[in-house]
Amino acid sequence: MIAAGVGLVPGGVAQAAGPGADAAQGAHGVSSSKDLLKTATSAFAFSSPADRSVKTTLPAAGSKAAAATDLKVGLTGKGTSARGIELKSEVTSGTTTPHTVVIDWGDGTTSTEHTDGTGARTSRHAYAEVGSYTVKATVTDTASGTSAANTMAFVTPGSEFVPHHPTRLLDSRDGTGAAQAAQVPAWGEARVKVGGNSGIPADVAAVVLNVTVTNTRSSGHIRAYADGTERPTTSNVNYAAGDSVPNLVIVPVGKNGYVNLYNHGDLGVDLIADVTGYFTRSSANGYTPTDPTRFVDSREGLGTSRGQVAGRTQFGVQIAGTRGVPAGAKAVALNVTVTDPRGSGHLTVFPSGQAAPNTSNVNFTGGQTIANSVIVPIGADGKIVVRNGGWDPADVIVDVVGYYSPESVSAFVPMRPLRELDTRDPSLWPNGPMKPNGFIVSTYVEEYPTASGMVLNTTVTNTTGAGHLIVFPDPNTLWQYQNGTQNRPVPPNSSNLNWTAGKTVPNLVQASTGVNGIVDFWNRSGSKVDLVIDIFGLYDRG
Repeated sequence: MIAAGVGLVPGGVAQAAGPGADAAQGAHGVSSSKDLLKTATSAFAFSSPADRSVKTTLPAAGSKAAAATDLKVGLTGKGTSARGIELKSEVTSGTTTPHTVVIDWGDGTTSTEHTDGTGARTSRHAYAEVGSYTVKATVTDTASGTSAANTMAFVTPGSEFVPHHPTRLLDSRDGTGAAQAAQVPAWGEARVKVGGNSGIPADVAAVVLNVTVTNTRSSGHIRAYADGTERPTTSNVNYAAGDSVPNLVIVPVGKNGYVNLYNHGDLGVDLIADVTGYFTRSSANGYTPTDPTRFVDSREGLGTSRGQVAGRTQFGVQIAGTRGVPAGAKAVALNVTVTDPRGSGHLTVFPSGQAAPNTSNVNFTGGQTIANSVIVPIGADGKIVVRNGGWDPADVIVDVVGYYSPESVSAFVPMRPLRELDTRDPSLWPNGPMKPNGFIVSTYVEEYPTASGMVLNTTVTNTTGAGHLIVFPDPNTLWQYQNGTQNRPVPPNSSNLNWTAGKTVPNLVQASTGVNGIVDFWNRSGSKVDLVIDIFGLYDRG
């Protein structure tokens, strides 16, 4: 650990003091997240037993090759990255002469291994595209000419994004997507049909949902997870009595096509789920994270007319072909903030050239400042539309954090949700709440060297004043932190999460890891706050 204003542990998390501080705040490594990518990708395991081998050359009885008649090869494979595979070929042979093992990876490429009779060889390969492939291994006894071949199906762990017109899949208030109109009970859950619904393929890998909890009468939280899997202990949407709270979730879909929304609270709530896209294990649109960039701020006249956006009106925003987003981008990842609204309402973000859908992205009340992550398709003219669905005016801020395009190389790899940091928990973090105007540094470069972005759920709680959280890539290298030569980061003019005193606020963050694999979490307020970070997946270049 380096004591130079920032303490850092490789593979861990550290905190920096506020401006002008000259003492290290200490650090605590989060070793439990060390092998998350390895665990997530290796879960994609496939095999074909040796008994399935097929001889391609059969020796005549009593011939020189008779000893090779039991030649066979067994295959086991597992994922190593979004597009990577590790294949083990186990050769069984009655001879000890040289053998060749030619592996056809199913994408037009081959590789060759060698063994002297019975033995195992491990090969690795990276596919250019996510998808399903048939891997074939052919072992040949070079002395006799006898060959045996075996095939194995393999599906890459990574998946790519397909935009979907914003569509409501669940609304417990009117029974949309449910058996009847009824609140989701305390400690109960709603099952959301995703695969095979509204044009979404049955074998969808993961889905992007905007989940809103409303008509709340107590405190609690919502957990989203794939049907048929163990319910996680992490949270996606936190709420208190009287709240209407949205949050974006990227969640794997169960094999039966369903996602579960669990209400961890003492009383029933209404739940709404709107889809804006999904991930499929076939070539579609990869992801490119960007440094947070402000495209719209109605307070300054940036990206739209200066002044509050009137109720029941909308404005277009040019996204594709400008400010680093290419003309071929199909969808964009945003952080959308409403501030100083004159009354209650909601914002809807949708692709240009289409009618406004009956969905929402940000719900707000009078005087509230609230942000939410949004992933939205881009219209044919390169624009999106932001609509104020309330009756009263409000200021709107839009920050771009990434985009999806056919040329983008990073594929999404979901993970079992893991709590990376909780400043309330001394076993995870011994330093207490975040300092006023202080920041926490998290390094992902060692655990995830090919990651371009992390999918995180950030939650701020125990707030005593107003403020906002900024998440952005750190300009320093791990080596600089370890040697005490780092420069103090300068946060961008953007925000990921906004809060007021007494509120617990969540928001999904698609955090770019930048060029150095290090991400900063900055408390932009004059008060201490507690921060919770849950990892839900990553975008992987491998």
